[in-house]
This record gives sequence, structure tokens and C-alpha cells, in this order.
Amino acid sequence: MGTYHSTRGRTLSCSSKVAIRTGIAPDGGLFVSDELGTQQVDISSLADKSYFEIAQDVLGMLLNDYTAEEISACVDEAYRGTFASEEVTPLVKLDAAPGADAPQTYVMELFGGPTSAFKDVALQMLPRLMARTSAKDGGAERIMIVTATSGDTGKAALAGFADAPGTGITVFYPEGKVSRVQNLQMSTQEGDNVAVCGIRGNFDDAQSAVKRIFADKELAERLEAAGTVLSSANSINVGRLVPQVVYYFAAYAQLLRAGAIEAGDAVEFCVPTGNFGDILAGYYAKRMGLPVAKLIVASDKNNVLADFLTTGVYDRNRPFFTTISPSMDILISSNLERMLYFLSDGDCELVAGLMEQLAQTGRYEVPAELLAKIQSVFGCGWASEDEVRAAIKSCWDANGYVIDPHTACGYHVFEQVAPTEGAKARVLLSTASPYKFPRACCDALGLDVPEDDFEAMRVLEQATNTVAPAQLAELESKPVRFEDVCDVDEMASYVEQAAKKIATN
Repeated sequence: MGTYHSTRGRTLSCSSKVAIRTGIAPDGGLFVSDELGTQQVDISSLADKSYFEIAQDVLGMLLNDYTAEEISACVDEAYRGTFASEEVTPLVKLDAAPGADAPQTYVMELFGGPTSAFKDVALQMLPRLMARTSAKDGGAERIMIVTATSGDTGKAALAGFADAPGTGITVFYPEGKVSRVQNLQMSTQEGDNVAVCGIRGNFDDAQSAVKRIFADKELAERLEAAGTVLSSANSINVGRLVPQVVYYFAAYAQLLRAGAIEAGDAVEFCVPTGNFGDILAGYYAKRMGLPVAKLIVASDKNNVLADFLTTGVYDRNRPFFTTISPSMDILISSNLERMLYFLSDGDCELVAGLMEQLAQTGRYEVPAELLAKIQSVFGCGWASEDEVRAAIKSCWDANGYVIDPHTACGYHVFEQVAPTEGAKARVLLSTASPYKFPRACCDALGLDVPEDDFEAMRVLEQATNTVAPAQLAELESKPVRFEDVCDVDEMASYVEQAAKKIATN
């Protein structure tokens, strides 16, 4: 796909390199390409291909202004030796499938990368893609990545961009609303080009403020005069989104090799999601030829997506809950905008109107015919706090397999939602290591719950005969570098100061 434009208008078009370097469209929309699906992946050949080969094929179709040599180099740098498995995103077969009479269920482990979360798959790739852009693609010599995180994106972005030439990165997270392990992953981050700051508010506050920062023309002019342009590592950046498309095809390839399905068989995917990026990647895969029976959204107690997919009304005017699945504690799901664009057949005017309603009133309602199209592709369900805990226990009792609270939302939904007719297998995307949330997992399994996360890791290791990832366990002794906290209205000035500091390093 060579030409990208905003979800809210086609006035300006650009290459994928410009879209990736820029992050968000000038009108506040998200970059999309009308060429999505014009090239199809050969499903019959997937079984013979490695993750690296599948990645080269898929990324080559989605980012065709990158040369084959550039894509190949990016794939090698991102995935060779950086993930625990040669499969990168391996499938694990569950002994007992959740749900009565369900097809065989698999868990796809997306957390084998440097920060033990699914964001690594994309955020090991994004800096490599960005490094192949240049000032002519973005108008300035340096890029300042500005990212809001609900817990996992921040560390994965920091790990990907730390000391990357020509870039700086500033990460904002909701103070007190991430796990201690997630906090330490960010606050101990090494690198001369990184800045980390807690904000007094929730993730939606942080994400909305970051979008305002991107729309601040005066700030952009001051930064550009100093040789810096802003960009994003959130999934609003198409360069964050497209690497996630790959692992849907990789899952299918593994099912083919295992003899679990035959080429052409439909597979159902369940995805724990808050910002809608991880599951939107599955929709991209479907458009590119993957036989998808259904894409099922799993929400936590902040169930704005489940309500929307059921009623067609998106309403963020509701209580915000801080849960044991903090990375899904989101009420404004940015990537839903891309889904609305594609399923409305590219109706930019409709999308722009809905987004304006959301900004002004906090809600919108889609037309009935659009809702019907959405429901033909996406299913949904959600889990309460007690149901999340019960799912962790249920999965352990049935399979001897430990899942984190986010994955547990999906496990619960698979228990509750009947399999889609014709689905030959079900795949649950597991988004984080349970050791990122050791106290919640210990509690769910009925173990003693120490106050200290690292002591909880040791309790979990002993009880389940598993081992905490070294990069998490070693956080206990790493020195904290960042303790900054600011109000939401101070975020723009924090970014500007960080850009000046990094420019002088």
C-alpha cells in the first residue's frame, strides 16, 4: 500500500514512510490506505514459511514504498535473537478448551520479547521502520516520539527507541494506575534520549492530551525551528499497527503445520483489547485473505467496546474503573476510527462527524446498516474483576497454564461466547506475561499475596513451577531514574523541555 490519507479526509495523501514518521494525520485523523486488501497473502504456502518470511511478505504489501531489502533488514533486526522463541509468537495448545463443545483452543503467546508484553512485536519493528525514513519524509532532522501508555506500550516503546539515532522519546503514564512492575520497567529505563513522566489522571486523559499536543501548531513550529518533529509510538501510528498483522498469519501457519486445520479453514480469534489496535490488525489480516471466522473483542470492566459492538452506541460518559487488567482500562478506543472508516466503505465525512460528536459530547451512534456490518465481523464479551480472577484459576486448574489478567478476560469470553459456526480452531491472543501482574495472579490462584511484587513473583514461581522472565525479576535491583509527575495541562511543556534536553545530548 503506497498511498495513505486521513480517516477524516482525502485532501492530503502521502507515502507510508511519511505516515510512519508523522504518526497522526494533520486533521487529527489516523492514516489509512484504500489499497488494503488489493494484495492477498497466499494461504496455501503459509505452512512452509517462517515468521521472518511471513513478516517480509505482509509488511511488503502494507508498506510498499520500502524496498524488499529495507523490509528484510527491519525484520532481521527486530526479531532475530530478541524473542524467546524462534516462532516469535508461538501457539500453545490448551488441554481443556474453554466453553462446551468448542473447537480446539490455542493460546498465542505474544509476550516473548524484551518487555514481556505483546507491544514488543510492533515496537521492536517501529524504530527500524522509522530509521529508514529521513528528514525529507518528515521535515526535520530529529524525531521526538510522544506516547501515552496504559502500562505496556510505554516500556516497549522505550526499549525500542532507547539511544536510537536521531530520535528522542517521551512517555506519559497515569500515576498510580499501572502495576508496580510496569512502573519500574519505565522508571528504570536506561538511555540518553528518554524521558518518563506520570500524569495526574487516567490513560484517556493522557491519550487525549497527546493528541492535542500533536494538533498544537505553535508547538510544532517551535520544535521544527529547533530541528525536531513529533511522532507517535501508540497504535495511532500505522507503523505500530502493521507489524501486528503478521502474527495472525503466523498463527494460521502454525495451525497448518500442526495439522489442526487445512488451508482455507476458518479460525476464530479472541483479543483482549482496550485501544482496539491489536484486534484491528486481525481485521487487516482478514482483508488480506486470512480465513477469519470471527474477531471477538474481550473487554474488562471498562466495557465501552462491548457495549458499542452490542448497541451501536459509543458512550464514554461512564465511570472509569481501575482494574487488575490496567492496560485495558481505556474509554476512548482510538483505532476504532480506522475500523469505522473501512466498514463504512471509506466514508470520511461520516467518520469525521462521529469523531466530532465524540469530542463534543463523549458519545456517538452509528447507522443501523453499519452496525450490522460491524457485527458480522466482530463479536464481543467482557469480564468483571471476579470473572477475571475465576478465569485465571479455571485455566490453571484445567490446563496447568498461568495467564495474566488481560488474557484472562479473553479466556472468560471464550467460556461465555459460543464458537462461531464453521470455526475449525479458536486462538486466544495472550498479551502479557503473568509475571507483570504477579500479585493479581497469586490472588486468583488462592496463594499468599505478598505486598511486594517481587516476593509475589517468587511465590508464583514456586506454586506453578514456572520462571519469571529475567528482565522482570532484575527490576528489583535496578535504580529508578525517573520520578517526574505533572498535571495534564503541563504535558506539552514537558515534551518541549525533553526535546531541548535531548537535542543537546
